[in-house]
Order: sequence, then structure tokens, then C-alpha cells
Amino acid sequence: MPSNVPQTFLDLLGGCAESAVHLEMRDVYAVDYERGPFADWRAGVRHGPDDRASWWRPWLDVVTEAVGRGVTMRRARIVSEPVSEYTRYLYDNTFTNVEAGEQVRWLPRRQSSDLALPGNDFWLLDGRLVQWNHFAGDGSSQGPEVTDDPAAVKLCTVAFEAVWERASPHGQYEIH
Repeated sequence: MPSNVPQTFLDLLGGCAESAVHLEMRDVYAVDYERGPFADWRAGVRHGPDDRASWWRPWLDVVTEAVGRGVTMRRARIVSEPVSEYTRYLYDNTFTNVEAGEQVRWLPRRQSSDLALPGNDFWLLDGRLVQWNHFAGDGSSQGPEVTDDPAAVKLCTVAFEAVWERASPHGQYEIH
């Protein structure tokens, strides 16, 4: 990692001037099945767009602030179909990301087979920095890794744009 790179993701995003893109490729991430938002969702709790106070969270403030200063934020999710329970949870709550100013698209995994994709989820910031997100098999975070290596930046740029071009906008994707 370059020594001049900020140490937290919020620092990285705070230094963003133009774009922040995120590619997610896992069908499940570590969640608490017993308590918290995912457990509430499993118990039938669904947030309505009109009850913003019930679903607004700190991450959405970060998105709103970045978009407000001109950063285009895009998130693409490659998902297996039929979707996992966790992916259905993400889908049901993605309206919050969209409300905050993030553009979100979905791509069925079968439609990504001929794309060259990195081995890990990532954020690409201003087309110059990559933050890899490493996960264990159970979905738990193994920590991030940041690089400005031109080959990694190019790989992530090409991969993300290829996924984005094929993916359906959130409002048009029908979950299966």
C-alpha cells in the first residue's frame, strides 16, 4: 500500500473527487442471524420508503455527502439465482442506497461467465485507487488492502464497466 494513502475507507472516500464504484460478488456476507437488521428482516420487518427515520443509517450520510460534493457512486452486484436469503435482504433494502444517491445495478452470475473479474470484491476510487475487500469462506471480513498499482486499477476499471453495462438498474431487476 502506498504510504500516502489514507488508512480508513472513510478517509479514502473523503478524498474522492469524481467517482467511487463498488463491485460485490458474494452471495452472503457475515451477518448476525440472532440480532440486528438481518435478524429483524428475517422476522418480517420491512422498512418503508416513507419512514426514513427507521432505516436511515450512518453509511447513507456518507453516501449523501459524497454525492453532494459531486462524486458519482455506483454499486454493482453479481448474484446467483435463485438468490440467497442474504441477497434477498440486500435487495429489499437497496432502496435506501438509491435514496442516498447511489446508483445500484444487479447482474445474474450466469450472465457474467465470460467476463474477466478480479478474485475479490473491491472499491475503485477516482479511477486510481483500489480497495480490495477480503473475506473468509463464512463471509467474515479478513480486512481490506489498498493499492494504486496500475494493473490492478485497469483490471477493476474494465471489470466494473463490463458488469455495469450488462447489469439491470435496481428498479428494473426482478429478483428470482
